[in-house]
Amino acid sequence: MPPGFSENDLKEEVFRNIRTRDFTCFIENQSLDARNKNNIYWQMRLGVSSESIRETVITEDTSLIIPYKKRARKVLVTGCGPSGFFSAYTLLLAGFDVTIVEQGSTAEIRNKDIIRFEKSGTLNESSNYAFGEGGAGTFSDGKLTSRTKTISKEKRFIFDTYVTAGAPAEIAYLSKPHLGSDNLMKMVIQLRKMFEDKGGKVCFETEVTGIRIKGNKINALETSKGIMDADYFVFATGHSAYKTYKMLIRSGVPFETKPFAIGTRAEHRQDMINLSQWGKPSLPGVSPSEYKLTFNAAGSLPVYSFCMCPGGRVVQATPYHGLSIVNGMSRYRRDTPFANAGIVAAVHPDRLANKKLDALGAIEVLNMLERKFYDFSDSYASPACYISSFLRGKSGPLPSQTSYPLGLVSADFKELLPEEVYHSIRTALKDFCHKIRGFESGVILGLESKTSSPVRAIRDQTGKSHAFENLYVTGEGSGFAGGIVSSAADGIKAALNIIRG
Repeated sequence: MPPGFSENDLKEEVFRNIRTRDFTCFIENQSLDARNKNNIYWQMRLGVSSESIRETVITEDTSLIIPYKKRARKVLVTGCGPSGFFSAYTLLLAGFDVTIVEQGSTAEIRNKDIIRFEKSGTLNESSNYAFGEGGAGTFSDGKLTSRTKTISKEKRFIFDTYVTAGAPAEIAYLSKPHLGSDNLMKMVIQLRKMFEDKGGKVCFETEVTGIRIKGNKINALETSKGIMDADYFVFATGHSAYKTYKMLIRSGVPFETKPFAIGTRAEHRQDMINLSQWGKPSLPGVSPSEYKLTFNAAGSLPVYSFCMCPGGRVVQATPYHGLSIVNGMSRYRRDTPFANAGIVAAVHPDRLANKKLDALGAIEVLNMLERKFYDFSDSYASPACYISSFLRGKSGPLPSQTSYPLGLVSADFKELLPEEVYHSIRTALKDFCHKIRGFESGVILGLESKTSSPVRAIRDQTGKSHAFENLYVTGEGSGFAGGIVSSAADGIKAALNIIRG
């Protein structure tokens, strides 16, 4: 179907295929094919039913079965992001007594704290882009893509729950669905109400400071509001909760290092990206254009674009004062003049440090790099330079306009990034400039360090820790998930294991 097609256009196309107007249809999948700029179109797969056509198609049941019975067992879930919420919600539907413990604030308060931070530079360490209701995903592009092939039932349950909470119905069929932060803000509030209406409890502004252990089990959490006991414990803290990581590791919860990716973020004019990708500044009925870039060459780390946000903005996503970390976000309409994406190099923490690291050492290496970017300006103003300057190994002038709210400071990134990461990204950018016309006109800014965690929990496939038989570590903070859908599915799998146990 052409860009900008109407519902009537679609029905006429179905009629031409089945030769009857006695039908109903729904969209199963919809993706944009822009490989030929002279013929850009939507490729669609429809489910069609008609009494006039006697044909039966058997489809696989992809419903998630959550067995309910009233249970006397209590579960404490630490973290209110996608993994924590869906773990808690699944357990609640199965009849458990479930409480979510979240160090951050409600979405309403969190939004006010973020607005205040971007105006004044004063950070609330428990209520920011990383911490609070909905997790880091609340203030993001809200991408719902996932490469995992084994979570079809969990994925359907997640999407159905999101639609019930107010997500657009199109997320069920678009090949690259996204929610946008404006929708997510409303949705996480509605999800909380759904959870509480079914008997769940949420303790906001409650930091977990320790765990109490008896034998091979945890029997309670130490929190800023007192001791909380339970039968099962799920930690779904996200990848930014350094304090919680350190507390768990020092308490005997095993973690190991793993490869991750670090780099910076590129920002361009969105109309330039549209022209390069489509050959025109816009398409009717189509969101702004995206890109996905990769570069692999001998003698260089693998480099790729990450979390591309068309029509979005770059934000300061630090969880703690004195660190500087950028991320991208967008609203549902993706209607700002800017596009941004992480440009990152895959690397192991040991390679960054030139020595073997344990989990605490890997966290500290990353922490030092994030501190270095803050110390460059002694503020949340972000180090930046044009991509053309980056390629020449210089700092140079800065753009008069950017979506980043806390200011830019001219910088030479070879002074900031690890040497191998810097040279790999610089080599890759030369290639990217050949792939996307005008790419060198963009700006490089800040440190992108939250593609995934540099450490991973030592656990089984269900999320259960090897150290304690009633502890589950899930989501991005576990090191086994990345993004909203895979994190939520990871939380659901842990919940199903608790239900079966």
